[in-house]
Formats: sequence, structure tokens, C-alpha cells
Amino acid sequence: MPARVPPPSRPIGSATRGTTNPSRLRRMDRWIAAAHGPALRRAVDPPVAVDLGYGMVPWTAVELLDRLRTVRAGASVVGVEIDPGRVLAARRYEREGLTFAHGGFEVPLPGGARPALIRAANVLRQYEEREVAAVWRRLCARLAPGGLLVEGTCDEIGRRHVWVALDASGPRTVTFAAHLGSLERPSDLAERLPKALIHRNVPGERVHTFLRDFDRAWATAAPYAPLSARQRWIRSAQTLRAEGWPLTDGPRRWRQGEITVRWNALAPRT
Repeated sequence: MPARVPPPSRPIGSATRGTTNPSRLRRMDRWIAAAHGPALRRAVDPPVAVDLGYGMVPWTAVELLDRLRTVRAGASVVGVEIDPGRVLAARRYEREGLTFAHGGFEVPLPGGARPALIRAANVLRQYEEREVAAVWRRLCARLAPGGLLVEGTCDEIGRRHVWVALDASGPRTVTFAAHLGSLERPSDLAERLPKALIHRNVPGERVHTFLRDFDRAWATAAPYAPLSARQRWIRSAQTLRAEGWPLTDGPRRWRQGEITVRWNALAPRT
């Protein structure tokens, strides 16, 4: 068991509500394994991932370890929580490769280690939009070279999820992921936009235009609905790409109910 880092006297950040459910972050984890898996496999040393703000019960940290180890043997996960009571309660879940630490956005790891991945899900919704950029910078500064920060929001059971992927240079992409069988229209995902975008879903902002065009593509693809919601989603994605939206993925990810767009196409205008 690695040596513990002394708890910081004043962790950076505020405690979340702590609500969580098993498999809530499965869509995000599946995307991480696909998008960041090659980098994890190339790492010389076994990579360390951080589940930041895992909540009252550490199911998401346990699941993240299992999913990362499907792409890189020896990967480890540190669950970081600002609420010391949650850390104490999580300790009974510790096992080889999984530990828990008291802290916040400073991301304390043994020996000052730098993680290859920080996943911060449903953490920033309680903050002001103006605070997000500074938090992103702080977290990205903690990443190992080539590391990834994934920050986003989902519903209580993980059927609707939107996240931003960042590296040392800043935000790179935005991913929209949904359980397609329960989706009425793509803009239903607007309520799960991350804090950096949720208040920008108004006319004149790029994310609003994207969701408008996505709804229009979805409506146009209605004849594909009898085949399956998946086929309708794929056709909608093809339409968006044809209209010039810079999608970074393709049919393999679309079939999973995902669409990933370059950040600069959706970034706030001011």
C-alpha cells in the first residue's frame, strides 16, 4: 500500500451533494477507455487516474479502476474527496490499485505524483461559470505529460451526459452521450451541459446553434427511426458533419450514442 499523503490543511474547493449511483459514469468511462486508452498503454510507468469528488459512496472510483484495467494492466485509481467523512467511509473499499485521499482541486497524490487522468464528474455544477476556467487550469497543471482531464455532468442514472476533454493546452472537445432509446430529441441533453456551457444555451451562442442544428438533423432523420434510434443518431451525425460541424469521431462512436465536437466550435463567444 503506497504511503499516504498528509491531509491538506485547507483543501481547495467545496463539498458536493455527494449523490451517486452504480454505473452512473459508464458512458464517460467507456469514452475515456477508447479515447485515452492508447496513451495509457504507451505510458512507461503504470498510470495513475484520479476520480475527483466521487461522492458519498465510491462506486465510481471502483468502476473506473476496473474499466481502466481493461486497457492498461497495472493502472491505479485514487479517489479524492474534500469531505473527510466520505474518505474515511471509502477506506473499506481499498484494494490493490485503489486508494482514497482527502483533498480538492490541488489533487494530492503520494510523492507529488502527477496523474495521467483526472475525471471530475458532477463537481463544477455548483460553481459559478466565471470560476470554471481557473479550476480547469489548476487541474490541468497537475496532469502528467500527455494527461487528460475529463469534466462534465450527467443525470442520476447516467443516461444523459455531456463532458469536456482537456489537456495541458486547454479544452479540446465536447462529447454528448445518451441512452438513445429514451431520447426524444438531442437538445434534451442541454440540461446536462457542463458549467462552462450550460448558461450559453441561448440564441447567438455556438452551443445553442449546434443543438438547434442537431435537433433539425434528428428530425430530418426520422425515416430511420423504424430501423432503430441508433441508426437515426448515426444519420443525424452524418448530416451535422456534412453541414460543417467539426466532429472528431465517426460511426464506431456514434453507434454508442456519442458525438464529439471540437471545443472551439462550441466555446462561449465572450
